[in-house]
Amino acid sequence: MHTEEIEYTVDGESFTGYLAYDETIEGKRPAVLLLHEWWGLNDFTREEAERLAAEGFTAFALDMYGTGLGADNPNDAAALMNKTLETEGAPLKRFQAALDLVNGHETVEAGEIAAQGYCFGGAVALTMARLGLPLKGVVSFHGALETEVQIKPGDVKAQIQVYTGGDDDMIPAEHVANFVLEMQSAGVRFDVSSYPGVKHGFTNPAATGRGENFGIPLAYNEDAANDAYEGAIAFYNKIFDF
Repeated sequence: MHTEEIEYTVDGESFTGYLAYDETIEGKRPAVLLLHEWWGLNDFTREEAERLAAEGFTAFALDMYGTGLGADNPNDAAALMNKTLETEGAPLKRFQAALDLVNGHETVEAGEIAAQGYCFGGAVALTMARLGLPLKGVVSFHGALETEVQIKPGDVKAQIQVYTGGDDDMIPAEHVANFVLEMQSAGVRFDVSSYPGVKHGFTNPAATGRGENFGIPLAYNEDAANDAYEGAIAFYNKIFDF
């Protein structure tokens, strides 16, 4: 397994992502861009990149906040997330820089790219799909589904998979229903999996402890996490014919 940190710049600012791929595989392969939770690019996202690399993909965990920036509490996480979202054009520019980097990597079949996001990152990944970026697929794990982006038939190029908790206080049932209506009205190929009784952050083993420490409704769910992961891998194998 080859892993490395890659520093790149966006609008003169430094960002550092994490690249992983199986160097024993010959030739080019599809790639998956990973978008981190509101905590920032941390060990969880790096480990997820390595899991995808072990499946045969090139995986790049991109940095949405800036080199060395991350949070260990909700207040700081919210501040970093909101600063990113409120900086005009920042999410798109930061994602596009990572997309360009990966498209040009020697191990990657250019154009065979998907995006996979968690919480904040899931919302960003869905936004990139709504903006029409040339992605083959987008997977959102417990990502926010509401948006201000107005889409019409033909705008979304990616196929989409959403995995959400049925007891997620941050993504209530009406948001899921609105998302389904939005996607159907725009003619998007998509699937939504909802896990009964499962809370926000269910893919991350650290979620339960953070929820208890900070009094927020987060909880890891091993069954849902494994099912969502297996579903995502099957999805990638299908869309990439891999």
